[in-house]
Amino acid sequence: MQRRRILCTWTANLLAAVMLAVPASAAELIPMGQAVGIEAETEGLLVTGFTEVETPEGTVSPAQDAGMQVGDVIRLLDGKEIGCAEDLRAALEGAGDQAVVRFDRGGLEKRCTVHFAFPEDGAAQMGVMLRDGVTGIGTVTYCDPETGSYGALGHGINDEESGALLPIRSGTLTLADISGVKSPDDGAAGSLLGAFADGEIFGDVEENTVFGIFGNLTAAPEGQTAETLSDEEIQPGPAVIRSTVSGGEVREYDVSIDRVYRENGCTRFLLTVTDADLLSTAGGIVQGMSGSPILQDGKLIGAVTHVLLEDSAKGYGVSIDTMLKAAAALDNAA
Repeated sequence: MQRRRILCTWTANLLAAVMLAVPASAAELIPMGQAVGIEAETEGLLVTGFTEVETPEGTVSPAQDAGMQVGDVIRLLDGKEIGCAEDLRAALEGAGDQAVVRFDRGGLEKRCTVHFAFPEDGAAQMGVMLRDGVTGIGTVTYCDPETGSYGALGHGINDEESGALLPIRSGTLTLADISGVKSPDDGAAGSLLGAFADGEIFGDVEENTVFGIFGNLTAAPEGQTAETLSDEEIQPGPAVIRSTVSGGEVREYDVSIDRVYRENGCTRFLLTVTDADLLSTAGGIVQGMSGSPILQDGKLIGAVTHVLLEDSAKGYGVSIDTMLKAAAALDNAA
């Protein structure tokens, strides 16, 4: 009997758009809408906060005192590679009173010397809170039937506390069985609730970007392709989204594109859920629906990315051109 794990979704902060110079051309893609469980390991350890350590000499916070900040990604400690929490524990056990820590901050490599704290039990401590992985539910936006490559979420996977984009080393997608919806409550977004079975891998996670996660599916899914619509052609008006809000069934729901924003090299839009079934079932847009493909007149125009906390019937989307530019930039950099 396969073990099933319950998943929860994460909140991703809306990051400032960046200019992407790689052009995207019209394509024939399969609009998905499939809910998936996402598991990923970070490349290095993300600093999410600091703690104070009680020592016989007083209270200290070694990493913070050395100049480290929330959002830094620890890569090396005294030359030893740090890929996970266990690597750091092993490095600390072999360290002396201090160590040179190399870390990334905003894409730049930095270093500092951390003087460890030694509480009464004698174990060296840095006074940091760290993250080395993430688990959640999201939605696959599209799949290229020729290559099996996909794009999902429409936004990056961010640390909830720091807002930093998580540097992903590797990850997997697994088909999710949605069991219910947690309703929005007191200004907090609602969320999809679900589970997935171990071993049923649907794809991998290769890259985490501001405009979505990207990788390859284990097999190209069946389904009709849709032509992508360029940023310039997207207009306010009726549209549909494809989402999984019950079981594993992908359904289409009516929405309205209220406004289109074109700035800083990307296109986003404000949308409103008008479908009575989706409003009744989920109250509109909830966490886990990020990545739900948006189609207008049968053409793929983008993906749902965020919900307005003050009105869950409204949210934001990002254009398919913007996602494809992000994917093309990764290919060119490889």
